[in-house]
Amino acid sequence: MESALFRSRGTRESGKVSFIELFFDLVFVFAVTQLSHSFLENFTLEGAVRLGLITMAVWWVWIFTAWVINWLNPETKPVRLMLIVLMLLGLIMSTSIPEAFGHSGLYFALAYTIFQVGRTAYTIWVLREGSVELRINFTRILGWLVLSGAFWIAGGFAHESWRLGLWGVALIIEYISPSLGFWLPKLGRTPTQVWDVEGSHMAERCGLFIIIALGESILVTGATFAKLEWSPTHLAAFVVSFAGTVAMWWIYFEMTAKTGHHYIAHSEDPGRVARSAYTYTHLLLVAGIIVAAVADELLLAHPTGHTDAKTAAVILGGPGLYLLGNMLFMKIVASVIPKAYIAGFVALAVLIPFATELTPLLLSAVVAVVLAAVAMWGSVFTERLCRLLPQALNKQAQG
Repeated sequence: MESALFRSRGTRESGKVSFIELFFDLVFVFAVTQLSHSFLENFTLEGAVRLGLITMAVWWVWIFTAWVINWLNPETKPVRLMLIVLMLLGLIMSTSIPEAFGHSGLYFALAYTIFQVGRTAYTIWVLREGSVELRINFTRILGWLVLSGAFWIAGGFAHESWRLGLWGVALIIEYISPSLGFWLPKLGRTPTQVWDVEGSHMAERCGLFIIIALGESILVTGATFAKLEWSPTHLAAFVVSFAGTVAMWWIYFEMTAKTGHHYIAHSEDPGRVARSAYTYTHLLLVAGIIVAAVADELLLAHPTGHTDAKTAAVILGGPGLYLLGNMLFMKIVASVIPKAYIAGFVALAVLIPFATELTPLLLSAVVAVVLAAVAMWGSVFTERLCRLLPQALNKQAQG
């Protein structure tokens, strides 16, 4: 039973993503769409705070599941059944997002808590036949999720600012727990060596979520443009939006993802890399893409005229968050920050004082050029870095 329920290690197939995992991800395509649309409907500072909180929750429920499936075999019926039940809970959670701070708050909180607690408890049950260390690790995780779940459900019953505060506490509990090794009284903490992840699988799973987020951006761009009158201005806005999305794809998959895959596959402590680089920094990437998608929709709706401060903030803020996430990732996995990322980040900062003087179309075009320059410059750096990696690892082993 153990050999069937647990993912094999060290084989060519061990890092392969299964079809049921891809099917499971469809729920999160819907969730990301709900996030961007909800922010557009409440395009305020309060809406931005709410977007940040719910985005953190959506990412956290997905990445915790990715960790679980890194150990469990999704081709077995018990694990497939778990994923299908989680899909249903995920749909309830995603459907509740637009009114999560209104009448659907309790449904969101219950779906989220049952998702997190139920998946972890089920994993502990499955691990009764497997690694004792992993079972104790998930027991620690369950304790933290039960604690945070109490705040999620209490927030579901609360109203307005109380809900925001209680859910904020719940997220703080969940986000600090991995860095503390999920420490519990008597059970202690889990060392990262216990998190013996299959690096290639974790890297591919996180890359697929970035595809989900970028895909939502493409959907928003296409759906919005389809409703507009075809004109040179709208066509230019459409091309600029698409170019920005392509540049973001290029930056991640030709630079960040390629480097991350090399390093986690050769790391002596892949659990540490997976926790710090993938679990945390990818949240910034996803948030940046969602904000950029909102900016694209605003650009297509009003490509010319005055750029107000809120529109300028999302046009610059989305790519800024995205580059920041990439920079932190590279720093964690390779102990280096490519100059291309730094230059792109500085260029976006330089645009801030002039942003409201430019039209949305011109500002977005400049941002797209900046991202394209980062992509082209950075891909050359990444190729050189990945070629040098085997040599560095050999020297490290000999030393």
